Amino acid sequence: MQTWKILNSHNVFQHVWYTLRQDTVQLPDGRIIDDYFVSVRRDVVLIFALTPDQQIPLVRQYKHGAQKTLLELPGGYIDNGEPPLGAAQRELLEETGYAADALQLLAQVHGDPTKDTNTFYLYLAKNVVKVQEQSLDHTEDITVELIPLDQIRQLLLAGAIHVAGSIATIYLALERLGQL
Repeated sequence: MQTWKILNSHNVFQHVWYTLRQDTVQLPDGRIIDDYFVSVRRDVVLIFALTPDQQIPLVRQYKHGAQKTLLELPGGYIDNGEPPLGAAQRELLEETGYAADALQLLAQVHGDPTKDTNTFYLYLAKNVVKVQEQSLDHTEDITVELIPLDQIRQLLLAGAIHVAGSIATIYLALERLGQL
């Protein structure tokens, strides 16, 4: 398959948290689209963590875009220049107080590849232990809920977890753990 040729590109809006880019593109058949908008976003990490006693630390927090308090896996943005693995370790520790000796990359996925540029790095962390209290940003209000491994599928099927990246990560982790 042929890619689209970018004829012109400029940022319509630029902020530390979000950039909106407008591209003029030429399709393989020669047609031109002069107003294709792309959200330039930072990459994201999500972590399915599992304690030695088979508990999964989930986080509950308010998400303003959805205007709801949601239950999801810990995770967040990758800082500039930070490797995804380092971001996953940092986010797990900051949001939950848990740490792991090793994390396994489950997958790299795209949430909305039609309009977004970012990649989601999905991790599995086994044998996590609580080593400190949460270290939250001034805008974060997060509670940690420990969910038994044998109950996570029921939560998913009941619709208690609504965040697509968390759902995908949970299923990939369950597959890797031989729990499906």
